[in-house]
Amino acid sequence: MKLTALEVMQDAPVIPVIVLNDEAHAVPMAKALVAGGIRMLEVTMRTSVALACIRAIAKEVPQAIVGAGTVRSAQDAEAAAAVGAKFMVSPGYTRSVGHACKDMRIALLPGVATSSEIMLTQEDGFQQLKFFPAMQAGGPALLKAWGGPFTDVQFCPTGGVSLENAPQLLSLNNVVCVGGSWLTPAALMQQGNWAEITRMAKEACALPR
Repeated sequence: MKLTALEVMQDAPVIPVIVLNDEAHAVPMAKALVAGGIRMLEVTMRTSVALACIRAIAKEVPQAIVGAGTVRSAQDAEAAAAVGAKFMVSPGYTRSVGHACKDMRIALLPGVATSSEIMLTQEDGFQQLKFFPAMQAGGPALLKAWGGPFTDVQFCPTGGVSLENAPQLLSLNNVVCVGGSWLTPAALMQQGNWAEITRMAKEACALPR
């Protein structure tokens, strides 16, 4: 299945930004999110078990669509794709990452924080972008300002996003979804409280946009 970046963004109001430190948490966490209506799962490549977790979710939770986050090199993208990642999310943008994803025909949400970075990603054919770190870099005010010169760009703000400020971001014309880590807190995963993660996923899916 070949996804577009827009399809990844349109599936639900929130893409969970997931940090997994224990491979045993990957499958039950993914099932809990899917049960709450969240299918697009961004597993960040910040831990030593990230690739194993992506592989496990891809193999054992077919209802989920697992992607890789914190993709910082072409090698990261290739390694994630090899274990089943269906989309990539990067904190910034380099042409090597962009070209690697295009070569593999895999969707990429490249990270941007400035107008120059938006222009660079557009030169390489990307219209759906991750705004990171969103709240620290200017939040809704900057997104509104970008709405003037960049009417053809759609954003997924990530970084400092919460259930409380997500509605303000989702109300903007150039925001399709947000990314957030609040859906998979480490404490709940350690406790195995998958029912609460499902409840929070349902709450996120009900956010208006």
